[in-house]
Amino acid sequence: MKSMSVAMKYFAFLFLTILFTISNAGPISATMQKRDVFVPPITNPTNATVWNSGEVQTVSWDTSAAPVNITNKFGRIQLRQNGNTFPLVLADGFDILLGSYNITVPLLITGVYELVLFGDSGNFSPDFTINGVSE
Repeated sequence: MKSMSVAMKYFAFLFLTILFTISNAGPISATMQKRDVFVPPITNPTNATVWNSGEVQTVSWDTSAAPVNITNKFGRIQLRQNGNTFPLVLADGFDILLGSYNITVPLLITGVYELVLFGDSGNFSPDFTINGVSE
């Protein structure tokens, strides 16, 4: 009789453990943290833009739709060509809410390029031409 009592206690414990596990196995309602993603459209350069290597040019973007709180307000500008972003950083650490920043056009092979404006997220300028050196 004593061994029956131990078995009953074991099964009662096992049953309660399984019941507790099942009751807590439901979906967890987690509150997602709202993120302020800011993707300002680049307004300069445009498709009609032609820059020359060595010139100082102004990159500009529209900040009119900026959220109140921006997760990362520090910007970076890089060049891109044929879907590949160059490791060369043209500008870094500026306030993305400035709406424009001057860069020096690097010495490149003449071609069609894009700029990438990084801040909260990366966005691309339209294709534009840089006159540089011949291949």
